[in-house]
Amino acid sequence: MEQDTFDIELAGIKRTLRLFEVKPGLKIAILNTLGDTELVEACATEIAKRLENVDYDVLVTAESKSIPFAHALSVRTKKPYVVCRKNYKSYMGRALESTSNSITTQLEQHLILDEKDIPLVKGKKIVIVDDVISTGSTMHAIQTLMEMAGSDPNYTYAAICTEGNEHDWENIISLGHLPLFEG
Repeated sequence: MEQDTFDIELAGIKRTLRLFEVKPGLKIAILNTLGDTELVEACATEIAKRLENVDYDVLVTAESKSIPFAHALSVRTKKPYVVCRKNYKSYMGRALESTSNSITTQLEQHLILDEKDIPLVKGKKIVIVDDVISTGSTMHAIQTLMEMAGSDPNYTYAAICTEGNEHDWENIISLGHLPLFEG
């Protein structure tokens, strides 16, 4: 029988995740934190503990599923957070832009750092935050934006989960790992 869900426990909270086919023969478990306050709060508390000995100034994330997590983490750590947006708005002024390729959409996505946020990250130590790090493309797009803005180049990475080859993500502060489902 074909598997269509994956069970995981994160920060003491159990969830059954639906599997989603991203291309023929490859499925991923979908961790959707939007609206899951219990999971977001528990994960933020646990990641905040793991960041206690990290020297950093600002949390940075990408729009949109990781925003509630970054916000909850900001509340716990008392560090500001910045959101890299997917679409440019005229009020963003002379924003910075980089691109990534998402495993869930299979499309090139743009990430934009609002002009008002550039002084918040310039010269600062950054923790790049995501809900799930799959290919690392979003993480690299954020890192590119941070470099363009002049942040400290020594980044820390934190996520609720990593996905794919577990050995690729040994330097990520995370609470769990999601395997890829082939076949």
